[in-house]
Amino acid sequence: MTHLRKGSFIRKAKDISISGALALAILSSGMMMPGCSSNEDESDYSYEETTYSKGIRSHIKEVKPGEFKITDEESVAADKSVAIVTYLDGHTDSLSTAAAKALIDEEIRTNNSNVGHHSGLSSMLLYGGMGYMLGRNMNNGYINNYRQQDNNSRGFYANTGAYGKSQSAVQDVNASRSTRVVNTRPAGGRNGFFGRSSSGRSGG
Repeated sequence: MTHLRKGSFIRKAKDISISGALALAILSSGMMMPGCSSNEDESDYSYEETTYSKGIRSHIKEVKPGEFKITDEESVAADKSVAIVTYLDGHTDSLSTAAAKALIDEEIRTNNSNVGHHSGLSSMLLYGGMGYMLGRNMNNGYINNYRQQDNNSRGFYANTGAYGKSQSAVQDVNASRSTRVVNTRPAGGRNGFFGRSSSGRSGG
């Protein structure tokens, strides 16, 4: 014959009652356990990504020792963006967007008070089409700040025809702009106890 220790059944019954009461209290108060919500704001996991399918090819010429002018600019495929620099001695350099940014950054770092107040190569890169392209990147907002301080960008071009062509090229770049919503939650990720996958959505 099996004997129960006195009071053991009572203690178990009491534990069950406390657990049940706690569960009822949680449910009745509307409390939700962490990770169980299915109404999380999707915007917390998303951001807009803007890209341009077109870029700028800029032609820059040295007209006096250390002085340059932008002679021509045209729209090209984004990955073909380049600044072609012709020097007085006849040789040319092709500067990628990364190389152009490095020269602009060096100018800002070493000659900040004189940025835009001379006709050096860095000014042509900053205030011409190359600077415009670099400024489209959200990480390069400081470039736009410098560009906005000098509204006379026309003065960096060899003539009005070159300036007008540049403006048309910039319009082409703007027209190639596209934006899509990117969801940063991993595909197949879980929201609470219920799995839910998501993907980016394209926008115009």
